[in-house]
Amino acid sequence: MKTLSLSLLAVVVLTAACGGEDRAGEFGSDPGGTTVTLMTHDSFAISDSVWEAFTAETGVTVELLQVGDAGAMVSEAILTKDAPIADVIFGVDNTFLQRGLDAALFQPYESPNLDRVFDELKLDDDNRVTPISFGDVCVNYWIDALPGAAVPTTLEDLTNERYAGQLVVQSPETSSPGLAFLLATIVGTDDWEQFWANLVANDVSIAAGWEDAYYGEFIAGGGERSIVVSYASSPPAEVIFADPPIDVAPTGVLLDSCFRQIEFAGVLAGAANPSGAAALIDFMLTDTFQEDVPLNMFVFPASQSAALPPEFVEHTTVPIAPHIMDPAEIEANRDAWVDRWVEIVLG
Repeated sequence: MKTLSLSLLAVVVLTAACGGEDRAGEFGSDPGGTTVTLMTHDSFAISDSVWEAFTAETGVTVELLQVGDAGAMVSEAILTKDAPIADVIFGVDNTFLQRGLDAALFQPYESPNLDRVFDELKLDDDNRVTPISFGDVCVNYWIDALPGAAVPTTLEDLTNERYAGQLVVQSPETSSPGLAFLLATIVGTDDWEQFWANLVANDVSIAAGWEDAYYGEFIAGGGERSIVVSYASSPPAEVIFADPPIDVAPTGVLLDSCFRQIEFAGVLAGAANPSGAAALIDFMLTDTFQEDVPLNMFVFPASQSAALPPEFVEHTTVPIAPHIMDPAEIEANRDAWVDRWVEIVLG
């Protein structure tokens, strides 16, 4: 198991407090063509003003092609790789990265802005992909509703009968956070198969996706369960979107449960506009883009120079040692692990 170094945590806090210098407009060679097509997942969101800034700098317009979740997006890119339907892909995370690398999806490109990126996020030495953002899938709990007001502190705590009927998770067959949580249990418990058997005995509930879990069975959406698999950045979202307004997040995070997800962008091999694609990746590492990421997608910027919004500073805890796994190990075992999970939990 690898962990995020303390240096990354320190820099995240420091840049949040001090802010960063905006360097928008630093690109490599002049982009060709008038448009660049960005393939991404359905959860992608960036402010219109950011795209306008890119067009003002380059004369290039970004056309979005949103294709399901990360897994569906990678599959679509592989199916169309002989005649790519986009120039750039964003949102390939470390749970599907090796699949894309094995399929030779990417044209290597080293952005001149890559030195801004936390070293811990650079998983490909050949620069076939560029880290753009990161986040942590973690168990969240509704503080005031925990049985006996007892806060879980370890993954194993979730199997305690005190939390019977309280946990809802997503299926790793159909959900990205569900897969990330499964991986967290594989690297974070002594016997992950027994752990899941114990969760079943403790009346864990399985949802198809994040929304079904968080806004269905979890208390945040009117449900009755007080514990849910979500993100380390969910507490600030609870504050930002609260109606009426609140000053303190009603949810907490079980830090022992967190699995680090890193999202990458890459120039697709055979792209119609490779120079435009490179310019877009350069732009995605500027403060203009990076500082727009947190409040739109509720993940952290990959750049050390990007400042965090105050809501993230006040209400988000960055896990010091999140669980992470080599992408090659994930690719080699994902299907077998998920099949075994189905046998234990749904069989």
